[in-house]
Amino acid sequence: MSAVDKAFHGLRHMIATGRLGPGDRIPAEAELGEELGVSRGPLREAVRMLAALGVVEPRHGSGTYVSQLRPENVIGSLSLTLELLPLSGLLEVYEIRRVLEAHVAAKAAARRSPEAVRTLFSLIELMEATEDPAEASELDHRFHAEVARAAENPTLASLLAVFRARSRKYQIFTLPEGPEMRRKSDADHRVLATAIADRDPGSAAGAAEAHVAQTERWLRAFMPPPEEDGVPQDAPN
Repeated sequence: MSAVDKAFHGLRHMIATGRLGPGDRIPAEAELGEELGVSRGPLREAVRMLAALGVVEPRHGSGTYVSQLRPENVIGSLSLTLELLPLSGLLEVYEIRRVLEAHVAAKAAARRSPEAVRTLFSLIELMEATEDPAEASELDHRFHAEVARAAENPTLASLLAVFRARSRKYQIFTLPEGPEMRRKSDADHRVLATAIADRDPGSAAGAAEAHVAQTERWLRAFMPPPEEDGVPQDAPN
């Protein structure tokens, strides 16, 4: 095990066992390095790794503290690795997405507020009206984020946001078949929003699962290359 790994796992063990809890200040480098048996260099690298994962928070002039360890924030750090998946790997993740999106949609139907319903249909109308693929992609993302928000589970919402962010790297709607696929996607959104508005968890779950499965079929059929950062993405969510 390298010195960096030793420092990383040592710090992680302290946090996992509760020795260092949310909001606690990490001991000074000299003290911590002596306990873990590593020098300052590997220790600092381990702290940077944990900070990237949202586990610790360096504060200028104050030290490094354990984060609040909110599940939604820690899960959000999965984007660091999920972004590396090729399309073949992403398609395997879709089986998980189908289950989770269906569950979230059912919860949204049971818990939704009148304001959430109005927001969903407003977003659908904007999606149907725009001719800009990038705008349509952003509205699509906001629609699914609103469904997840209505389900009142921030952790699931964060996890699904990570999945959807990777999906948006792949073009679909700019293909020759794009307009027809967009019409189908918009129709799926209306079915899902209607089930949520009707407080029908079963129908909402079925609509969400069908929508994700359709996107998966499109990706498998066309196998589009990923878009680079900074270029509009227009794959459905």
